[in-house]
This record gives sequence, structure tokens and C-alpha cells, in this order.
Amino acid sequence: MRNHVKKYMRVIRELLYLRFHRLTVFRLDFFAPFFVDGSLFFIQLLAFGAIYAHVDTIGGWGRGEMILYIGTFSLLNALNMTIYFFGVNSIPYKVRSGELDLYLSKPVSPLFRLTFENISLGSVPLVIMSICIISYGIRMLHMTLTMRAVIGYIFWVIIMAVLYYEMEVIIRSVSLYVVSMARMEQLEEACIDLCMKLPGIAFYGGYKVIFYLILPYGIMATLPVQRIAGEMNLRMGVYGIGIVLLFSVITAVLWKQGLKHYNSASS
Repeated sequence: MRNHVKKYMRVIRELLYLRFHRLTVFRLDFFAPFFVDGSLFFIQLLAFGAIYAHVDTIGGWGRGEMILYIGTFSLLNALNMTIYFFGVNSIPYKVRSGELDLYLSKPVSPLFRLTFENISLGSVPLVIMSICIISYGIRMLHMTLTMRAVIGYIFWVIIMAVLYYEMEVIIRSVSLYVVSMARMEQLEEACIDLCMKLPGIAFYGGYKVIFYLILPYGIMATLPVQRIAGEMNLRMGVYGIGIVLLFSVITAVLWKQGLKHYNSASS
């Protein structure tokens, strides 16, 4: 097990080296994500301000909690853009073009390499800006932070980043079974856009089933905020971990079965 971990750590190090080398050759690859994602980031903040300017509470959360929420969702999205988005997002193209053959022939998990081969250093400033928004939300709430609360918040951000990753892989794994991915990607975009504006506590009835269980984007930023605000109970904590484990199994099965279903473009 230890040797296995060391092997994959070496792979990540080499992928980082190759990625950094490409960025030094094509500098636009570094700055373009920052400007594009940064513009989107500020547009989202303006939209948030316009929507909630005349709203006192949403589901019991005031403006401070909502700022903390939007900062947390932006942080999850920034981590996604920095670490794995560009690699995972290329899966449908590599399936259609047959480039996936090259990954299957390597002595390392193809999904592992696809995940980490296109790390975007240009998105790192978005992580910093998101942390600034989170800090502002904490100040607005006059929250006294304890080490336990901070560690708990970081834990849930990491757990929800894993869930975010799993949802991206699941959606793009569908390309191993079908020809067109347009509808699935539109569904993903619509869900993220909605849940970035509305916290999970605002959903009830059928909407809660959809965004807490079927497409669990509604819990991704909600649970970390509930944890740092001291609102999370044991039932929700167990539920959140259970959802991540469930989607880990779904991701592994869907990807593994999809590779069996995959036909090389050269065959």
C-alpha cells in the first residue's frame, strides 16, 4: 500500500512538472483561466448582490451566512478549476477522438492521470479571492472561530470537493456509453448555477430530493457553512459522508463498466 501511494505521488509530481513546463512555453494558458474565471467570479458576486439586496433571510440564513455560502461555493469551484476540471472535462473529447487508448496503455490508472494532468495554476488566485469572501462573511457574522470549527470546516470543504469531482466524472463517464454529451453538460451547468445562488436549506419537498440525493449540488456548500456556523447535527453529518461514499461507488462502477463498453476509435 505504501509503495502504491509513493508511485502515484511520483506520477503527480511528474504531471505537475510537465504541466508547468507547458505553461512556461504557452504563457496564455496560465493567464487566460485567471482572467476568464476571475470575470465570471465577479459577475457572480454582482448577481448575488442584485438578487439578495432586498432579502433579509433565506431559509433562516441572513446576509452573513449567504456571503459565507457564496464564498464556500466559489472556493469549491476554484479548487475544481485548479485541480481537476480541465483534465476531467477532456474525457468526452478523448473518448470521441480515440486518445483514451493512450491512457489505457499506460501502467497507471487512466482516470488518475486524466484527473491530474491539466492542473491550472492560473485558477489559484480564485482560491485566494474565495477565501477573502469567506473571511468577510465570518466578520459580518461576528463569529468567534475555534480551532475545532476551522478544522471541521476544512474537512467538509475537502469532502464536498471530492463529491464535486465525483459528479463531474459521473457526468463525463456517460460519454463512454453515448455519442452526444451536450444535454448532460447543460444539466450540470444549470444545477451548479442554481445551487450557487440558493443554499440547500432553501429546498423543500421534491427539490430537496433532487438536490440532496439525486444531484447533490445542494449540499456541497451548505454542509461546510452549517459546520462552521455550528448548525450541523449528527444526522446531517452522517448523511453527508454517506452521500460521498455512495457517489464514490457509483463513480467507480460507472467508470469501470464504461471502459468495458468503450470501443477504440481505431478499431
